[in-house]
Amino acid sequence: QVQLQESGGGSVQPGGSLRLSCAHSGYTGTDYCMGWFRQAPGKEREEVAAIDSDGRLAYADSVKGRFTISQDNAKNTVYLQMNRLKPEDTAMYYCAAVHGPYSYNYCLRSEDKLPDWGQGTQVTVSS
Repeated sequence: QVQLQESGGGSVQPGGSLRLSCAHSGYTGTDYCMGWFRQAPGKEREEVAAIDSDGRLAYADSVKGRFTISQDNAKNTVYLQMNRLKPEDTAMYYCAAVHGPYSYNYCLRSEDKLPDWGQGTQVTVSS
């Protein structure tokens, strides 16, 4: 059974940092892509970053240069390091994934086709 569990959210001041984690089961040793997405109140969900099992990755323009996605296969975890946070980064952050030889770009651009989602972790950036 595939499971995804996010953690690491919280409240931080503008300019601060947080590291989100997405612990997964059922993906180790397989082809996959995983992505981070976020949804702010009153807004549509949007892509943030994605990575595939080959380690290739991509970012939304809004977070390039500030956020870093990475994975630790030994710990079955995908991370999202978020630096220089802005109030507009405030949102519920979700990780999502799909099995198969899908590229990072597929995950980033095709969130409605990703079958597995975590419950989300809240990030609030406020002074």
